[in-house]
Amino acid sequence: MKISMPGSGSVAALMAVFLLGACVGSGNGGKLNGPAESFLTASSMGWERYSGSKEWTFEALEAVTDKDAALAAKVPADIDSWCPAYKDAPIEQRRAFWVGLMHAVAKHESTWNPAAAGGGGRYIGLMQISPRTAANAGCKAQSAAALKDGGENLSCAVEIFAGNVAQDGVVAGAGNRGIGRDWGPFRESGKRAEMAAWTAAQPWCSGAKI
Repeated sequence: MKISMPGSGSVAALMAVFLLGACVGSGNGGKLNGPAESFLTASSMGWERYSGSKEWTFEALEAVTDKDAALAAKVPADIDSWCPAYKDAPIEQRRAFWVGLMHAVAKHESTWNPAAAGGGGRYIGLMQISPRTAANAGCKAQSAAALKDGGENLSCAVEIFAGNVAQDGVVAGAGNRGIGRDWGPFRESGKRAEMAAWTAAQPWCSGAKI
């Protein structure tokens, strides 16, 4: 079944992510300040059809914030292809890019289904992570059951790709570096182009003032 990349509703949802990010302090151990949950308003995203999706976005942003040193504080060499305004953006907008990128990847990996199991049951959840990979990365979620929790799955994905982005200095390079080391959609030119076009079009990547 073909699923289209979400439109204006997803922008509203990730606008909420940006606003939530403004309440997150770098290096705060993932602790959010103030009533941050109030920024997660009802909006349409691809994974919104599943219960708990607002919490996933919240947890994903928290995980990205914990990895500021490897992600939002850095400028990947290929970032212009993914997020043209990233270089001059404040850190809150940069964090929103990384959360939005996971949403784009999860479309191809699981069609945003947190209970998805591929490869004969070896790859689990939103980002299709194997328990073995999760364990090697030191993720909190290391079992199939735990990886079916959307927030835990996204947090584990951040743990994995932060190291790869830091190592290679790129989002994905030609498709097999950075996040592409572990996620196949980056190695397919059509999917890579689709994901890049979507992330680049978001307000925090297109130069819009938020």
